[in-house]
Amino acid sequence: MEVWTYTLVSVAVVSLISLVGVFTMSLSRDRLQRITLYLVAFAVGGLFGNAFIHLLPEAFHHSESSITTSLLIVVGIMIFFVLEKFLRWRHCHVTSHQHTHPMATLNIVSDALHNLIDGVLIGSTFLVSIPLGLTTSVAIVLHEIPQEIGDFGILIHSGMTVKRALIFNFLSASVAMIGAIVVLTFGPSIGHLTEAMIPVTAGGFLYIAGSDLIPELQHDVKLSNSVGQFICIILGVATMALLVSISSHAH
Repeated sequence: MEVWTYTLVSVAVVSLISLVGVFTMSLSRDRLQRITLYLVAFAVGGLFGNAFIHLLPEAFHHSESSITTSLLIVVGIMIFFVLEKFLRWRHCHVTSHQHTHPMATLNIVSDALHNLIDGVLIGSTFLVSIPLGLTTSVAIVLHEIPQEIGDFGILIHSGMTVKRALIFNFLSASVAMIGAIVVLTFGPSIGHLTEAMIPVTAGGFLYIAGSDLIPELQHDVKLSNSVGQFICIILGVATMALLVSISSHAH
């Protein structure tokens, strides 16, 4: 019962990080739009950093076959390619103006998958020991803060209102609770599924950052804005590198 309590409280705290965008509610729409591209640039760095520095090394470390892991990364890219094609097809055939931009939906889906893995990781480590579970939870909380800021920026840039973006970001984050409950119910054996999901998620992150977000940044060619966006990308990568370093030292 103690493991369940620690796990569910930790996952709840991680999920609440998704509401970090609430601090932007006091900003005017125009001002929010001006900073959105910088948030998107930060998200690009965060997604690339998360994929290359955290997820992919983790995937290859636990993999028995590097070829299989590489293929799962490609599978992740293809899944999101097909998903985006479907969403864009639907986008073109829906007459209502109240639809969500495909980029936002892709981000919500990939983030939900990532949060599912986070829930599994938190639950798995608490099953090993309470201290290990706590250090893992702290590392994930630190890792989620910059990612959720970037995710929120993507949703706003896709045309969502601040309130709607907060709701969808929170719902996506709450999927972590499902991962935690599943692993606590069925035990560490579910970890093999996690190992397969990690490279697929990495492929999804690479697709979103490279196919959707970077082209959005290329529309603005003003030198000062371009330099600012480049710095934000670097900051996103550096933040992920720092958090992975902190996490490894904690373990």
